[in-house]
Amino acid sequence: MILVDTCVLLDKFTRDPQWYEWSNRALRQWGDRETLVYNQIIYAELCTGAPNEADLKLKLRLLKRCDLPWEAAWHASRAFLKYLRRGGEKTIALPDFFIGAHAHVENLPLLTRDARRFRTYFPKVRLIAP
Repeated sequence: MILVDTCVLLDKFTRDPQWYEWSNRALRQWGDRETLVYNQIIYAELCTGAPNEADLKLKLRLLKRCDLPWEAAWHASRAFLKYLRRGGEKTIALPDFFIGAHAHVENLPLLTRDARRFRTYFPKVRLIAP
């Protein structure tokens, strides 16, 4: 299984001019080899831009749901505190830390184009990134 970060899915859904090609190619390439998954945090982030739930479910039909484990909350909070102590802005939302913690706790590779933060706070997570 590979956890797919929100940004990669948004690139595809919105046909982002800068990232669509990379994200679409990565989704096809890895989707042919592995099961692509998303969690509740990723789903909630995608909901904000979806016209309705039926449309979003249709777009996600080739991916599987993977519940966020409770243990990830602890790891997300520790990484977020570390980020804040290093001078990070409170304006950065906690969801990215939950996504990284989910990949960490379940030892899932993470397909993302935002590798810097994940490398810094979840160095053991295998990243699939440009």
